[in-house]
Amino acid sequence: MVAPSKVAAASAVPLVETEAREPARKRLDSVDLLRGVVIVVMALDHVRDYFTRATHLFDPTDLTKTTAPIFLTRWITHFCAPTFVFLAGTSAFLYGSRPGRTRNELARFLLTRGLWLIFIEMTVVRLAWQFNFNYHFINIQVIWAIGWSMVALAGLVYLPMWAIGLFGVAMIATHNLFDGIGVAPLVSAPGVFAHASVRDWLWSILHVQNPPVTYPLIPWIGVMAAGYAFGPVLQHDPNRRRRELIWLGTALIAGFVVLRTINGYGDPHHWSSQPTGLFTFLSFLNTTKYPPSLLFLLMTLGGAILSLVLFERSRGPLARFFIVYGRVPFLFYVAHLYLIHALVLLVAGLRGDDLHGYLVVWRFMPESWGYGLGVAYAVWVFVVLALYPVCRWFAGVKATRRDAWLSYL
Repeated sequence: MVAPSKVAAASAVPLVETEAREPARKRLDSVDLLRGVVIVVMALDHVRDYFTRATHLFDPTDLTKTTAPIFLTRWITHFCAPTFVFLAGTSAFLYGSRPGRTRNELARFLLTRGLWLIFIEMTVVRLAWQFNFNYHFINIQVIWAIGWSMVALAGLVYLPMWAIGLFGVAMIATHNLFDGIGVAPLVSAPGVFAHASVRDWLWSILHVQNPPVTYPLIPWIGVMAAGYAFGPVLQHDPNRRRRELIWLGTALIAGFVVLRTINGYGDPHHWSSQPTGLFTFLSFLNTTKYPPSLLFLLMTLGGAILSLVLFERSRGPLARFFIVYGRVPFLFYVAHLYLIHALVLLVAGLRGDDLHGYLVVWRFMPESWGYGLGVAYAVWVFVVLALYPVCRWFAGVKATRRDAWLSYL
C-alpha cells in the first residue's frame, strides 16, 4: 500500500515537465480554430430547429421523408458535439500541463466547472430554449453531459495517461453492446412524468435517449477521457504531430468505412439500399447520435482530427474570424440560443401571431410556424455575424486578464 504522504506528494507535482516546447499559442490556434468552426456550425442546427417548418413534420434524417439538403444540413452538424466534447478533454489536459499546475488543481477545476455547467444547463440554458419558467418540462442536453463528463474526468486525471486513454476508448468501443437494454418512458406526455422506476431513470441517464434525457452520459464521458489522452499529441514537434494526426484521423475514418460496410456491430441502425444511389449513400452516413454510436464517433472524430492538420496551416482573416468564437465558445453558445429564440418572437410578432405559443422549446411551437431552409441559412449568418463583436470583445478580455472566474466562462 502506498503511503498517504507519497500520494499527496505525487498529486502536488506538475503534470508535465517544463522543458522547452513549441510556443503554446501556435499549438492552440488550430484547436481554437476547430472549436470555433464547430460552435458556429452548431448554431446552424439550432436555427434550423427554430426556423424551418420541416422541424415540426419529420426527423431531418428520416430518409422516407427528408430531402438531401435537409439531411446534409443536419448531418454536418453531427460533427459539433463529439468534437466539442473531445476538445474539452484536450483543453483540460493543456490546462493541467501548464508549468507548476498540479493534479489536485486540475481536478478541483474540473469538478467545480463541471458542477457549474450542470447548474447553467438547468437554469440559464433551459431558459434560452424555453423562454418560460414552467419546470414541469425539462430537457437534459449537451451542457449537462459535458458537466458530468468533467466531474468524471476530475477523478480520472489521477490515473496514468494510458489508463485514461484505455478507459475512454473502451467506453466508446463497447457501449453498443448494451443497446438491447430498454427502459420504460420517463414521461407520459409533455410536462407529465410517468411512474418510472429508479432503474429506468438510471439507465436513461447513462445510456438511453429517453425524454427528458436527450444526452445520456455514456459514451460522452469516454469521449472526453479520450480527448484528454489525446492532449500530449499536440505537444509534439510539428512534423511528428502532423504525422500522428494524419495517421489517427485516417485510421478512425477507415474503421468507420469498414465497420459500416460490414453492417454489423457499431450502430443500432444498419444502412440499406434506397431508391437512389444518393439516398443509399445518405443511409450509409446516417448513424446514431443519441447516444453516439461507435460508428458515429469514428466518423465525426476522425474528420475532426484530420481537420486539425489543415487548420494548423490556416492563416488569414477567415481563420482569425473563427478563432474568436473558438476562444469564447461558452459565451457564444449561451448568447446564440437567446438571440435565435428572440428572433423567433420578433418574426412571430411581426406576423401578428400570439406570442404565448412561442414561449416554449421549438418542437412545441405552432404548426403554422416555420420557413424553408434558405431562410434558416440566412438567419444563421445573421446570428453568427451579430454575435461577433461581443465575442471578439470577450476574447480580448480573457487574453489580457487572469481572473479565476474567467476560466469558467
